[in-house]
Amino acid sequence: MKISKQLSKILFFTFFILLAQSAQAQEIKEIWSEIEKKNISNNESENNDESTNVLDQVESVKVKFSDENILVDQNLDNTNSLLSGLFDPDDNDLKIDMWLKTDGAAIKKQIERIQSKNLSNFSERLMDVALLTNSYIPNQNFSQDEFERYTLDHLIKKKDFNLVEQFIQKNPSVKDKERLIKHIADYYLSLNKIENSCSAINSLSLITEEYLTYYKIYCLIIQDKKNEAQLLFDLNSETDSLDDFFVKKFEVLMGYEDSNYILSDENILYFHLSHKTDKKLIYYPSVESKEFIWKYLSNSNLLKNLNDFNLSDIDQVKFVEKATSEGIFEERDLLNLYKKFQFEIDDLINYEKAFKNLPDYEGRALLYQRFLLTDNIEKKLILLSKLNKSFEKSNFKKSFDDELSKLLKKMDKEEIPPKFSSFYLNNLVTEANKKNKIKFNDEVFHQSKVLNYFLNKQSLPKTQKLTDNLLSKIKKDKKYSFDFKDILLLQSLRSDGIQISEIDEMSQYISELNPEFDKMIDNNESGMILLKLAEIIGEKELDQLNNRTLNLIVEIMNRAKLISLRNELLLEILPLKV
Repeated sequence: MKISKQLSKILFFTFFILLAQSAQAQEIKEIWSEIEKKNISNNESENNDESTNVLDQVESVKVKFSDENILVDQNLDNTNSLLSGLFDPDDNDLKIDMWLKTDGAAIKKQIERIQSKNLSNFSERLMDVALLTNSYIPNQNFSQDEFERYTLDHLIKKKDFNLVEQFIQKNPSVKDKERLIKHIADYYLSLNKIENSCSAINSLSLITEEYLTYYKIYCLIIQDKKNEAQLLFDLNSETDSLDDFFVKKFEVLMGYEDSNYILSDENILYFHLSHKTDKKLIYYPSVESKEFIWKYLSNSNLLKNLNDFNLSDIDQVKFVEKATSEGIFEERDLLNLYKKFQFEIDDLINYEKAFKNLPDYEGRALLYQRFLLTDNIEKKLILLSKLNKSFEKSNFKKSFDDELSKLLKKMDKEEIPPKFSSFYLNNLVTEANKKNKIKFNDEVFHQSKVLNYFLNKQSLPKTQKLTDNLLSKIKKDKKYSFDFKDILLLQSLRSDGIQISEIDEMSQYISELNPEFDKMIDNNESGMILLKLAEIIGEKELDQLNNRTLNLIVEIMNRAKLISLRNELLLEILPLKV
């Protein structure tokens, strides 16, 4: 070893004694603050002696100490304790006391019910606002640590790494920061971007988790700081029994051993180290392999070509379908793989009967081949609908989204049979063209330029004048009938102060609010209202909700004055986009 263990022990116990001198939690915090200041000072200095190297690595040492003398006041007033967040309350028409009047026990139950669902885009948006808005913690049955744990759970499940990084930047002192850093480091490493992973690890001033300590040691090695890596390795070996797998890989990476071919897929770091110490690594993933395995193999060019997959191997084909749903393979490549299946002519002719007796993946191949052999547009739509449902049933919906849209775009809209119009329109729109511009049509009220008000491009007085003119024109047209979307728009305008003359159709949509919502609205429990709305929408996209549910959601938002979020919802479901 390049640095003797004796020296390591001296450094370790010196540091331990320094910490032990503090008997109170606040004093310990101050000591760490001073250490961090010294680190900054020493990093700027050109002094490269041994003591500087020691101080440079103090921030990464995991130290255990007794907390028996630390006293915690259990009766602290949390009324003014702010939750970590990203958004100011005003950004979404909320108040800083949005949680104060809600029982924490009820909030926990509500969040836990929602966490079991795969939320739609708008449901996730509501959860972002609920959990990431700066606000006071609830008055009862909910500690700040508990709330932040739910927030971190949401961020990690969401897998929006840009959002996670923004959260860390705005809340650098969040208590469980290590958990988020681990999440980011693993994500970048799955993309084979170790430099980004190390950058995330270096943002931690103190590492207590064993896994992140291994990350830190490895980062020091690849940054050509082997002396520091050895020191950190020795210091941690004094306090913990290091994992045998990591120890063996460390010895190879440091040059103490020539090779080590042990493979571990326990986590992404171990899998990466397996690869880096075995350039001829061979690994055959299966449908049960963890997501990080697929991404790492793909981004490290270790996945074999789709042309080499064995169609008789069920696991391999299912792996391709699942990997495609995760964006690792192109949807077009999966469809090309389906074309390689061999079917009897009778099976292709009597595909409905054959489909029932085939495994799901083989059935999808049969449907796609039959689609390619069909000229009739109605039969094409029947086959695409069945194929889409098969993907959904296997939870591989994202394996066919883009290609389904492309296939539908090749069809003449005027030739689409009425019974397939909903399927056609719902699947023709993708995330890419949802962002297209709104096309205004003043012949239809909910597509008119009144929508500029919801885009914040039009004042209330101007909207009042435009609404009056349009309604006057529409009432003269005896053929015009106000549909549900018109009514939603009119109700929202009236809620915001626009004077609306009596329209018979509006009376058809009565209030759906129950006493529970009335109470929450009266108490200004905006946080809980957002959670309830997220649960109501659940896994469905907005265009999949029925009229009654949409009417309920918009009424709640109008009553609770959640104007910005309501506008987002209306602009998603009302306009014609091109």
